[in-house]
Amino acid sequence: MPEKNTDHTFAKAWVFFERARKVAQTNNFDYAIEMYLDGLRCSPDAVQDGHIKLHELALLRHTKGGKKPTMMERVKRLRGKTALEQMLNAEYLFAKDPEHLPYAEAILKAATAGGYKKTAKWIADLVFGANNAADKPSFQTYILLKDSYAAIGQFDRALAACQRAVALKPEDGELADEFKRLSAELTVARGRYDQDGDFRQSIKNRKEQEKFQSQSSVVKTEDYRVSVVEEARKALAKEPNSTNNIFNLAQHLSDMETDEAENEAIKLLEDAYKNKSDFSFKQRAGLLKIKQLKRKIREAKAALESRPDDAQAKSSVAELSAQLDSVELEHYRLCVENYPTDLQAKYEYGVRLVRNKQYDEAIPLLQEARKDPRQKIPALDKIGLCFFKKGWFADAIDIFNQAIADYEIKDDGTAKELRYNLARSYEEQGDAEKALEIYRKIAQLDFAYKDVRQRVDKLRNKQTNQ
Repeated sequence: MPEKNTDHTFAKAWVFFERARKVAQTNNFDYAIEMYLDGLRCSPDAVQDGHIKLHELALLRHTKGGKKPTMMERVKRLRGKTALEQMLNAEYLFAKDPEHLPYAEAILKAATAGGYKKTAKWIADLVFGANNAADKPSFQTYILLKDSYAAIGQFDRALAACQRAVALKPEDGELADEFKRLSAELTVARGRYDQDGDFRQSIKNRKEQEKFQSQSSVVKTEDYRVSVVEEARKALAKEPNSTNNIFNLAQHLSDMETDEAENEAIKLLEDAYKNKSDFSFKQRAGLLKIKQLKRKIREAKAALESRPDDAQAKSSVAELSAQLDSVELEHYRLCVENYPTDLQAKYEYGVRLVRNKQYDEAIPLLQEARKDPRQKIPALDKIGLCFFKKGWFADAIDIFNQAIADYEIKDDGTAKELRYNLARSYEEQGDAEKALEIYRKIAQLDFAYKDVRQRVDKLRNKQTNQ
């Protein structure tokens, strides 16, 4: 059974991750790799803070001429008694040679075997993107992806991988049957989603992830919340310099969801930042400020729903939303400034810049962020939107077409959004025929999507009256 990412195990892992981040800043990349792996040994499914950060470090090390693993390292690391050992050994090799796809495939096999679903999905997406971009995509890699995605319940991606494999070997009858089976699995899965609102397992995974991040999904009594805060206070009093203890107390205070407790948590983290000059404390404080503002916005919106004509309630929602926008913009600016290799931070900052209509500043950040396979498609979408807003319609069209070609799923919300934005770009460029064709395809898939029906009618009437 895989080890769960509990608060305790992640707290242990976080210490290693932070140490790795600091060590990496001194260009001691090999030691940082070991620190990341030690953290992942505590919390194997820590994708965002562990696997992704390690991969970003590996890419940076590679650009600076880092050496590939030696023969002895390859012999030693291509083994392991458990799935966890196999996964981490393969990840060590991949960190030292991030262009060698078989190491990533070894991570995928071990993560799937060990039941580390978040990790398996992350590395599978990375392998999928790399294989698609290869001059000669590997048939066997698509088969591995198909089986791995299916094993973790990602049937849409499994079907996409199978489709790629079929394209390479269209005469393979067994593979064609497998494609039909996966299509049926996906239909059943979507049926369950429509019927129950979500997969039971997805609900379970989502709750575990939310608990791991903030414990907000766990229903606690007031007495329990107070008691864990007091326990965290005592632990911090015994070891006041412990990063773990500071983070734990701040998180438990935040879970109280009162202004007083949240403000205390933010001050605790900001004071730690001043004393230790460690940006991770400032980063956590920023995330808690954002969480606090989102809570206040939810409360303000609930009040507005009950009093829709109340001018003060409307004003409160608007003021809090503007404040959140400002806080997020500054938070992610600082994250990019302090963690210049963090592609996730660059994406988040880029998104906030787009919201603030700072398109020229957003584009370079989003272009960097798209190097992260997980953010590639949304980053391309935002880049295309920037070009659209600037009136560079031909460039927007190029970007949206690229994103559509790279995105494997053709009928979900992201696919419809990309096609809608492409159609808007064609329409603004004056190519009504191409715009109409795309709008029609969207309408055939989802008649109620945005204002597609009205745009189809408008363009058809325009054609008729010409």
